[in-house]
Amino acid sequence: MNIGELARAAETTAETIRYYERIGLLPPPPRTAGNYRDYSAGHLSRLAFTRRARDLGFSIEQIRALLDLADQKEQSCKAVDAIAREHLAEVKRKLVDLAALRRELETIIAQCRHGTVAECRILEALAP
Repeated sequence: MNIGELARAAETTAETIRYYERIGLLPPPPRTAGNYRDYSAGHLSRLAFTRRARDLGFSIEQIRALLDLADQKEQSCKAVDAIAREHLAEVKRKLVDLAALRRELETIIAQCRHGTVAECRILEALAP
């Protein structure tokens, strides 16, 4: 399939595909006689994996490591588990940070007296 077909099948853009090729997450496909990229089902599978991992918040480096591990079918999945656990811990840290942010915003918003901008408690709280 050509790059447009791959992009549609993976629900992404041709530019994203080119980017993943440039950074080595997607191997370069063979070229046709007319010098067009000729992608296979394997490319689609790898691209779908990468997109799903990105949707779950894995970093490019983590995805690269997961793809490398996925190519080693006989290896133990301990390294995969470690990467996933590391990412989960990071997600949990971010959730704690977001909860604190939510509380702070709720406090600031609760101070609003609906007066004039000159008396705005929200703007006052944001000022240095």
